[in-house]
Amino acid sequence: MSILLATTGWDPKAWIARVRALLPDHAIATPETLGDRAAIRYALSWRHAPGALARLPNLRAIFSLGAGVDHLFADPLLPDAPIVRVVDPDLRDRMSEWVVMHALMHLRQQKRYARHQAARLWEDDDNQPAAREIRVGVLGLGVLGADAARKLAAIGFDVAGWSRAPRAGEGLVRYHGPNGLGAMLGRTDLLVCLLPLTPETRGILSAGLFARLARDGRLGGPILINAGRGGLQVEADIVAALDSGMLKAASLDVFEVEPLPASSPLWAHPNVYLSPHNSAISQPQAIAGYIARQIKAFEAGAPLENVVDRRREY
Repeated sequence: MSILLATTGWDPKAWIARVRALLPDHAIATPETLGDRAAIRYALSWRHAPGALARLPNLRAIFSLGAGVDHLFADPLLPDAPIVRVVDPDLRDRMSEWVVMHALMHLRQQKRYARHQAARLWEDDDNQPAAREIRVGVLGLGVLGADAARKLAAIGFDVAGWSRAPRAGEGLVRYHGPNGLGAMLGRTDLLVCLLPLTPETRGILSAGLFARLARDGRLGGPILINAGRGGLQVEADIVAALDSGMLKAASLDVFEVEPLPASSPLWAHPNVYLSPHNSAISQPQAIAGYIARQIKAFEAGAPLENVVDRRREY
């Protein structure tokens, strides 16, 4: 059986080597080396070129190599095969590390003290709230969001979470649905977004949402942290909100256009932290292991896990 690895912007060598080591009975090809299209049973994708997965008559499953699957639905020729999203502890933990790091940098005013260091200025601030005084709202309570929420709460933040539909779980205040969204935003000083990008969530991080955030918190204004997807945010609204004070600061790992154009005002904004979509990097060692386990179980008769609902695109 054969596997097709179709990626854009990634060096495929490490992925090919890892998959071959884990699945030695499966040949692996790339779009450039693909011969017999009928031999392909599984496709591994990260932002593959449109049409790269078309005309594979015996395709059994498509595996996303990243946490999101919106890149797959951008292909108008995407085959009608089951889509499997990654649910892996390595990816989950990396995301939570990034979210916790940025929450703490905003809490402890790291931007301010970096400016003081550059100016050789020794100046303290007596307005230093504790984590327990900061109300965090987490948009999205899937595997990534729920883990980040738990770890933020363990540090002491006052954490609540929101999901589109009710989600069971203990130790966290939970909201859901349109009414629940407004209630959570109204008690949020620091908003963490880990939503998937779907038709329902595209552009959700906009001026209308920012206006509903709490204004009475200890941070001096609401703060946005987005490591979900760039399509969730309206960057013109973020810049305008930062300039007007509607948002005090932001941490952004994802963008409407990636790489972020040099002309974007976000690069030089004094109240913004940027990172190049690396909050939770997909490592071949971990992600290929997850996919190999799925393929082996599937070929032994077990159902695929974490299959995407095509109607919701997640």
